[in-house]
Amino acid sequence: MLRNIAQKSKRRTKLRLNRSFNKIYPSATDAVKDIPNGSKLLVGGFGLCGIPENLISALREKGSKDLVVVSNNCGVDDFGLGILLQNKQIKRMISSYVGENAEFERQYISGELEVELTPQGSLAERIRAGGAGIPAFYTATGVGTYVEEGGMPIKHDSDGNVIIESDPRPSSVFNGRKYVLEESITGDFALIKAYKADTNGNLIFRKTAQNFNSPMATASKVTIAEVEEIVEPGQLGPDEIHLPGIYVQRIVKGPSFEKRIEKRTIKTEKNVSSEKKPSQILREKLAKRAALEFSDGMYCNLGIGIPTLASNYLPEGISIELQSENGLLGMGPYPTEQEIDADLINAGKETVTFIPGSSIFSSSDSFAMIRGGHVDLTILGAMQVSEKGDLANFMIPKKMVKGPGGAMDLTASGSKVIITMEHCAKNGSHKILPECTLPKTGTGCVDMIITELAVFEVEKGVGLTLIEKDENITVDELREKTGAHFEVSPDLIPYRV
Repeated sequence: MLRNIAQKSKRRTKLRLNRSFNKIYPSATDAVKDIPNGSKLLVGGFGLCGIPENLISALREKGSKDLVVVSNNCGVDDFGLGILLQNKQIKRMISSYVGENAEFERQYISGELEVELTPQGSLAERIRAGGAGIPAFYTATGVGTYVEEGGMPIKHDSDGNVIIESDPRPSSVFNGRKYVLEESITGDFALIKAYKADTNGNLIFRKTAQNFNSPMATASKVTIAEVEEIVEPGQLGPDEIHLPGIYVQRIVKGPSFEKRIEKRTIKTEKNVSSEKKPSQILREKLAKRAALEFSDGMYCNLGIGIPTLASNYLPEGISIELQSENGLLGMGPYPTEQEIDADLINAGKETVTFIPGSSIFSSSDSFAMIRGGHVDLTILGAMQVSEKGDLANFMIPKKMVKGPGGAMDLTASGSKVIITMEHCAKNGSHKILPECTLPKTGTGCVDMIITELAVFEVEKGVGLTLIEKDENITVDELREKTGAHFEVSPDLIPYRV
């Protein structure tokens, strides 16, 4: 009997070893050939950085349809997951950001595509939890928004009417604060991109191309990794490995990689003699004023556009460290043309550089920093802000959808939140209101509003107080341009830049 047990044990060990050494597939086509219609796919990448481009192309050729795809975003119109959209292979997207993918936005608004918009940090944690066998968890992200209350359009008909909408989520109170319940996410297949693999499936990612790839791999039944190089076991040091081979079932060496860059941003020489456009002058004014809120040693997260510019105007003697949601702490300036690296971008998909002391990590680790309250200051843009500090900045129903991205997580994190925006909309309508009329990103989360005309402090339960004013506008004129009531500080000072 003991001999039989030993023989069976040997056979099982051999089976496991054979499985670990048979992970290499000859092509992307072979690796995806058994993905059936209706599959749920977890796809790594952030923007176009770290996407499994060869696996996506192979899946397009295979033609699997009615796919449910979980990914932070959906590529661009003609690259990445965008080519599956164009080929009408995706039935539903579960993602945080629509961004600049016009076809994604068009299909959603026209009713051709179902979309579950999910805060980026919740998306990362739902996937991480799924991989860890945790069915659900509570989070402060989304309290008081469509995430908790439901009603967010998932599918429209051809006339723009909502025919499927999100359900309300259960909530509970812990230590005096309200939280909503989020269910974890798992999938049938994960398509991911790594830099190196050994034949056991151990993976190394390169720079910010790690992003969502590692959590996606843990939460699927079958993980297919597209890599640039395959080596024998032992050639990767144990302390170098980012993702253990236990999570990876198939490995493909890509024949080539386009590594398209979504926003090729380079360092430019300042030309003091060039004439600046009014819009550039306004952006610089807001960025310079926002920079005065930095304190030495802060960890800061800066949103796309004007908030990111603020780091160019650090006051003398102030040093901060920039955190980027896609998995970078210690973000450096834009690169020169020679320094550009498709695997090193910020959350705005712009090319960036490292600085001494930079570190990289996965999207789930990035949002653990944010949701855990480790970021000191957040600066964001906005479409609307209410007098109570509510924020709306991710969609105009039936017209424009960008998605919440990481903003919901940042505004629920407990960090100081500053909004930089133009005082009025292009049509002259108010952007500072008694109540936000657009879907809310966060409730009672804004601490300060900086516009080109004024600076307001937001006091919870009290409202707005004007603390700085541009010298070219009176308080009465400012009231006309502001849709919400505000008090005037007895210590009101001129606008500082």
